[in-house]
Amino acid sequence: MAQGLTLAQVAESTGLSKGFLSRLERDETSPSVATLVQLCQVLSLPVGALFAEPEIQKVSRTEAPRINLGGVHVEEHLMSPRGESRVQLLRSSLEPGAHGGHELYTVNCDVEVLHVISGAVSVRFADRVVELEAGDALTFPGREPHTWNAEGDSPAEVVWVLVPAPWSGSA
Repeated sequence: MAQGLTLAQVAESTGLSKGFLSRLERDETSPSVATLVQLCQVLSLPVGALFAEPEIQKVSRTEAPRINLGGVHVEEHLMSPRGESRVQLLRSSLEPGAHGGHELYTVNCDVEVLHVISGAVSVRFADRVVELEAGDALTFPGREPHTWNAEGDSPAEVVWVLVPAPWSGSA
């Protein structure tokens, strides 16, 4: 499917039956090594890709790199791996009065999600302000001009999810 091929096209290219390929997809039969090699050739996949373990990376909060994306009175940590380009996860500890700057800004990503873990935060857009409390989440286009403020006299903890990752983490 990822390559835009139908089951019939793969069957024709490999000489295998559609029924066999369907059973293989549903894990109802086991192919021979020769059949796996043949399928990999048709799908332009290295045979080793079938046996590779998924890449799993842990980032502990205590060892997460501290970053500075321009917020005032905020401590930010990169919680996703530095080289991850598909998504970026930031954990921010906001002091009372913390803010993202007085001017609206944009982030070079398709989607931003702000999840408030504790405290209260407001997000200001050109035409409105959205108030968030602990447990709330807000999803919006990253290219939408915005800024944020920690509300009240208590600190706040928030998580930002940015898709795709706008910052490589290499700096």
